[in-house]
Amino acid sequence: MNEAKTRQDIIDQRLAKAGWDVKNPAQVKSELGIKIKKFDSVSEPEHTYDGQQYADYALLGDDGYPLAVVEAKRSSRDARIGQEQAKQYAKNIQSQLKGKLPFVFYTNGHDIYFWDTEKYPPRKVYGFPTKKDLERLMFLREHEKPLSKELINPDISGRPYQIEAIRSVFEGIDHAKRKFLLVMATGTGKTRTCVSMIDVLMRTNRVQRVLFLVDRIALRNQALDAFKEYLPSAPLWPQRDETKFATNRRVYVTTYQTMLNIIEDDDYSLSPHFFDLVVADESHRSIYNVYKNIFDYFDALQVGLTATPKDALERNTFKLFECEDGLPTFAYSYEEALKNNPPYLCDFEVLKIRTKFLELGINKGTLSGEDLNRLASKGENPDEINYANTDIEKSVTNLDTNALIVREFMQECIKDEVGVLPGKTIFFAMTIAHAQRLKEVFDKLFPQYKGEIAKVIVSEDPK
Repeated sequence: MNEAKTRQDIIDQRLAKAGWDVKNPAQVKSELGIKIKKFDSVSEPEHTYDGQQYADYALLGDDGYPLAVVEAKRSSRDARIGQEQAKQYAKNIQSQLKGKLPFVFYTNGHDIYFWDTEKYPPRKVYGFPTKKDLERLMFLREHEKPLSKELINPDISGRPYQIEAIRSVFEGIDHAKRKFLLVMATGTGKTRTCVSMIDVLMRTNRVQRVLFLVDRIALRNQALDAFKEYLPSAPLWPQRDETKFATNRRVYVTTYQTMLNIIEDDDYSLSPHFFDLVVADESHRSIYNVYKNIFDYFDALQVGLTATPKDALERNTFKLFECEDGLPTFAYSYEEALKNNPPYLCDFEVLKIRTKFLELGINKGTLSGEDLNRLASKGENPDEINYANTDIEKSVTNLDTNALIVREFMQECIKDEVGVLPGKTIFFAMTIAHAQRLKEVFDKLFPQYKGEIAKVIVSEDPK
């Protein structure tokens, strides 16, 4: 396919998907004439008009000034051979029209590269930006302020390690990095640290639109509450009971699955350049395996947050955020939080609840004579009963074991201020069915609490 055919069949269509009408000269100027100097690196033959060549596409703003130039190559060629040529077009447009430096794109129809020559090296992107995207990116580039001089709001994140985490990201941004991974122990304020970072990035015109991703609805609601409290002036999506995607907000908080559905839904046609920053809460293996497409799709600064200790993180997590194995952008461990004077976190004690079944499993040797007789009366062979301890509550259920666990917990747990009810506690069950059985045991053993002592919280629950 030659260049003209590539443009007509592929590139024009991809520009149209981003809202550009290539037949409207007020939006797209094809073959924009540019007076140029001779550059040894420019390999395309000179036009017959001396000292002048033509940019394949110029994407125009409302004032008619080129926001970006697009250099096209035939589909069979490497798009990157147009890199230097496109850059020189942009520079000569700026010189000729005495205006802003246009953004640079070069493509063979299949691969699209974006180059903000004043800030970053070229990078491959999923698609072309819309006019609003380019206008926003141009505004941010023209009005950005130094990050190093901007104060971090201590009312949002005033602890030294939180400030260090934020500054580590800012230092990377100043060195043209675009991906970051923050490892912070549970309870040390990952969300507040992130909100504080976003506050500064917005005040310095580094970002306008932020996507904050979580893996379940409960965490989404917590994050929404944090943004409402600490960034009350930033319009949020979603508002209460809002389901339709809105394009006029500053901060978007949603689950990975919801955003993946939006990306894949042609009715939304969400631009790959819609967000300036994507934050991934609880970044771990499942994020890389299942939702990597989200990070590939959006051309934005990306920050991963996780409480998983750096030594336990999968290599893919470091790879996703372009960090060396074992070396996140910043890490603050549980042990460091304990050692601080005064400590930021409290230590814990392990209470081991041992039963014969939990230690040895369920088999002929661990069953009582009564159990063996009951099996025999049902025509079952006790020799065929053999469950490892790891199978309990996965392949087999033992109600007595669950009851023992609940009784031990109620006896040994930290109580409320009255000394009666347990303090807030999380039980990590083996399965959803196991969680339901544990609740039933609580209700059976402690009926005086009328079914309110324990609640099942699972992904299937819309609340």
